[in-house]
Amino acid sequence: MALTLKDFELAKKRLEGIVHKTELVRSTTFSDMAGGEVWLKCENRQKTGSFKIRGAANKIGALVERGEVRAAVASSAGNHAQGVAFAAHSHGIPATIVMPKAAPIAKVQATEGYGAKVVLHGDCYDDAYAKALEICEAEGATFLHPFDDYEVMAGQGTVALEILSELPTVDTVVVPVGGGGLISGVSACIKLVNPRVRVIGVQAEGASAVYQSFKAGRHVSTKGVSTIADGIAVGNPGEKTVAEILRYVDDMVTVSDNEISAAILLLMERSKQIVEPSGASSLAAVLSGKVDGRDKRTVCLLSGGNIDVSFIHRVIDQGLVSRHRRIKFTVRLPDAPGKLIGMLQVVADSGANILEIDHDRLSVTLGPNEILVHAACEVGGEEHGRGVIEALKAAGYGVKIDEE
Repeated sequence: MALTLKDFELAKKRLEGIVHKTELVRSTTFSDMAGGEVWLKCENRQKTGSFKIRGAANKIGALVERGEVRAAVASSAGNHAQGVAFAAHSHGIPATIVMPKAAPIAKVQATEGYGAKVVLHGDCYDDAYAKALEICEAEGATFLHPFDDYEVMAGQGTVALEILSELPTVDTVVVPVGGGGLISGVSACIKLVNPRVRVIGVQAEGASAVYQSFKAGRHVSTKGVSTIADGIAVGNPGEKTVAEILRYVDDMVTVSDNEISAAILLLMERSKQIVEPSGASSLAAVLSGKVDGRDKRTVCLLSGGNIDVSFIHRVIDQGLVSRHRRIKFTVRLPDAPGKLIGMLQVVADSGANILEIDHDRLSVTLGPNEILVHAACEVGGEEHGRGVIEALKAAGYGVKIDEE
């Protein structure tokens, strides 16, 4: 089976009145940084907080039309869970969602708030998936796959119809990739409508199964995943999605967690938008130069905004490091009155904001009258950070920059 334009048109009709038509906005800041036009497709502002409602609602709508569903079961890191819960509730169908134990609390509570029963099981999506299949078999329910299903892909692909209708001159669409459902639908829809438009997928370096599949030209799974982008942390992508990706996608790239964190921080500061790590990976790819946005109209699909507020400070810390807004260093000092104050005065005179100070008297490298001072400072950028270190060295201090 292959996706057709009719599939996307049917999905669009099923989703009328259920999903939002999200904003497509041009960012002057990010355009200047990339050297071309950068547009943001704000699925982080979609109902339930992500694009996932599109695929879930289309699938459930199709099942209801055919009279094939009594109860729904799904496995999800969070966003698909909320989409299924919302869509099932709107049709009066009970839903059970299996989520990894480490799923963000905000996503668990939101899913329960939409009326679904949540079961926490396993350490990653694949563990939750296996448990969901067990529940389906035991209860005779219908399993709703988060990505490896053509009707789910068709629902996700409706976002491409919106992009093409608002910005028909787009050159490149950059899409976050986990299991492959979103990019399968988006790339198939775009290529069927306008093959000129390039579609590029982005994965986290620590969860790159689809990237490896694309490069190998066949389905590849990984034994484990490790990334802050929980929404795209999938070790075993779909067989169907990989086939669609190999058919339609132009390229795949990966980005680091630090690059993702920097993009999240920039979106907060410059666009006043809250975007989860997976959703920010598309912008991270453009701003890092992994996707060339020079002299092009590039749409970055911000796929979701469901970030746990208790996790935001960690993302901000990583973003500050990657943007050279925070430095950490160690200074060896004589253990005598006034020595620490003198060092701190040099830092203050350099215009840095001291965030953290730690005294270390236990290192085996120390002499009997020495201490190590570990310091973290907020600075205005890479050049300012170098200036702080140079000022300390000029004042006679031995400084070692700490690796993050």
